[in-house]
Amino acid sequence: MHGGGGADAGSGRAERRPPATTTITRADLVVSETVDGRIDFARHRAVKPAVAGTVTVAAREGATVTRGRALYELDDKPVTLLYGPVPSFREMKPGDRGSDVLQLERNLVALGYGGGLYVDPRYDRATEAAVKRWQKSLNRVVTGRVGEGHVVFQPEEVTVVRADAALADRVGPDGAVLTVASTRPVVRAELDQSDVSLAAPGTRTEVTLPSGTTAKGRVTGTVRPENGEDAAASNSITVEIGLDGGAAVVSGEDTRATVTVKFVSRSREDVLTVPVEAVVALRGADGGYGLEVVQGGASRMVRVETGLTADGRIEVSGARIREGLTVGVATE
Repeated sequence: MHGGGGADAGSGRAERRPPATTTITRADLVVSETVDGRIDFARHRAVKPAVAGTVTVAAREGATVTRGRALYELDDKPVTLLYGPVPSFREMKPGDRGSDVLQLERNLVALGYGGGLYVDPRYDRATEAAVKRWQKSLNRVVTGRVGEGHVVFQPEEVTVVRADAALADRVGPDGAVLTVASTRPVVRAELDQSDVSLAAPGTRTEVTLPSGTTAKGRVTGTVRPENGEDAAASNSITVEIGLDGGAAVVSGEDTRATVTVKFVSRSREDVLTVPVEAVVALRGADGGYGLEVVQGGASRMVRVETGLTADGRIEVSGARIREGLTVGVATE
């Protein structure tokens, strides 16, 4: 922007044309920040054993584990994934009551072992019989009880993100055997603390995938560092982005390759724009901004309202301007 004009902007005509001109165009303006990111999965969480033991089957990174399948084996015994929001916290046996028992019974029915079972929070004889049928299918000792550490409850099927313990490692309740996540793909990217406004949930993004295709998404939130780093001491923010279209969008993509994420902080669609250098700061009591509109061999100053600025252009509006008008541009 440069200085010029006066309070009577819009009424006077200059005797000389400006040294350079441009035209008012209609365009979309987008204020954005572009960073690198990577394809990942939502809701990382560590899986810790309820009891100590030796890892006899290590998790395979990238595997999808569903209800009734083993997440890992401890002391040569499978630790089975079941669905439910309440974590496993005890041995379940006849006479017990609770939401964990209710979850167990729902899973037994879903797995096909619930014949004659009425699903409720009570661990009764029907529950015991169903557990025995299930244990027999797993080649476990048939006890009718679900031992502590025999199952892991998760809200849904999971993706194994990382094996935290290797084969033959001795693990206990304080250590993670593996890290799992939702099967819903996301993109994770790091922003500087100065760009914290872009981390707000709902911020629009455009992701360029390793194949070169683009996908739209929105910020779903921020996630804590997983390497023990103090988030308060970090100079960056890890942002998680949900992709429109879900898993189909990243099917066949190289999940180890870098993606490019463009965060859109503000945008204006189909507005009148000029180069920033075309806008004149008006002098006088009224102040404001104007454009030097060129018509024929003369020019006149027209007052305008300014809006969003992006990529060297600025939004302008006013009763006397329209697309295609020629306006002056300041030169150095």
